[in-house]
Amino acid sequence: MLVAGEIPREADAERLLALRKEAVANEHGEGVPRDYARAAKLYCDGARLGDPEAQFSLGWMYANGRGIERDDARAAYFFSLAAKQGHAPSQRMQRFVGEPGSAVPECMRAVVFVDESPDVMLPSSEAQKKVLGLVNQLAPEYGVSPRLALAVIRAESNFNPMALSNKNAQGLMQLIPDTSARFNVKKPFDPEQNLRGGLAYLRWLLAYFEGDVSLVAAAYNAGEGAVNRYRGVPPYAETRGYVQRIMSLFKRDDHPYDARVTTPSPELQRIRLTKGS
Repeated sequence: MLVAGEIPREADAERLLALRKEAVANEHGEGVPRDYARAAKLYCDGARLGDPEAQFSLGWMYANGRGIERDDARAAYFFSLAAKQGHAPSQRMQRFVGEPGSAVPECMRAVVFVDESPDVMLPSSEAQKKVLGLVNQLAPEYGVSPRLALAVIRAESNFNPMALSNKNAQGLMQLIPDTSARFNVKKPFDPEQNLRGGLAYLRWLLAYFEGDVSLVAAAYNAGEGAVNRYRGVPPYAETRGYVQRIMSLFKRDDHPYDARVTTPSPELQRIRLTKGS
């Protein structure tokens, strides 16, 4: 399977070409009624499979508001993916749309479902089943609920061990290089090493915020420094959306923690007072 930004293999060329042709037909109304929404979906299917032409075309639609709402950050995201593959038109367009947004567009994520039972994920591929098995094996070692770990994985990479964000967050749990170094992750694209690093960070955050899941989620997304600075979930749209997503998947406000791991945040009492006011 290809990941975003990977150069397509020959075996995938026919599939990518078919996707691209159908997308172009829908975008321009060639032989079918013009349907911008379907064109964008088809381009994104191709973009997710690593097709730089599809990435460029979708970036162009966002940059020009062509049948969809204009969004320069999203346009920059897709131009950036194509530019990394040496796509010259995308490289030229990057200077007109600014920096990519940090959030991965929803259409770039595969579909994964969460069961209602406490710690069960229903994966949609054999590779995702392997990740599920690793999580259920490793999470208890770190005192982390498998369901919380799975919620983070779903929100961060949707089970793609080769995921790479525009801010260089890497692997299943999207560890930035500083976090990898902090928790001794030498190979961030190795699923087990990445999971161990992410679980170690979650264990630390749970102790630091004494099991408050909303603060842990906010810190995982924006850093514990930002949570301390704002004395709660930072007022960033991305972080607030991320916290809501984690809470909706985990379905609990509190999580057990090991107080021996680290001393609590010096701002925790103030944060609690703010929450209670």
